[in-house]
Amino acid sequence: MAINTSGNTPKIMVFRPTYEEFKDFSKFITYMESQGAHKAGLAKVIPPPEWVPRKSGYSLDSSIGDMSIPAPICQVVTGKQGLYQQINIQKRQMTVREYGAMANKPRYATPKHFDYEDLERKYWKNITYVSPIYGADVSGSITDEDVNVWNINHLGTILDYVNEDYGISIDGVNTAYLY
Repeated sequence: MAINTSGNTPKIMVFRPTYEEFKDFSKFITYMESQGAHKAGLAKVIPPPEWVPRKSGYSLDSSIGDMSIPAPICQVVTGKQGLYQQINIQKRQMTVREYGAMANKPRYATPKHFDYEDLERKYWKNITYVSPIYGADVSGSITDEDVNVWNINHLGTILDYVNEDYGISIDGVNTAYLY
């Protein structure tokens, strides 16, 4: 593996499109690439305020709280002195509301820290004591079905045609997936 030591590592670019620019996903991706955004491997897109992917919002008191996380994963790390092993333990199904309540308990709170270096130090120091639980890898979307701008379920890219033309559905690749 080559390591870039020349000091010209590509920077992650940030884009703030107008709604008009934002409406055509493929065209905007082409524009981002023309600006060199692809060189860093990712880019940040801040959507325009007119884009509302979910009219009812994101409160856990809404229908979002009733969504199911079928198989939350508890990440257990063991080891010491730089040699660690991680195993994933599948937990029982829970709702997003239950997950939110669990995530807000003091046990999972971000520890007090002075800066990000201090936080990272505390993370590694405590990695074997508090096992995080991930509610990721859930097939589905929380974007309203009638949203046709930047809706991950139908972006108008070649991935849509894999499903439409060949009936091949790959979770998280050509279908929406919640992480």
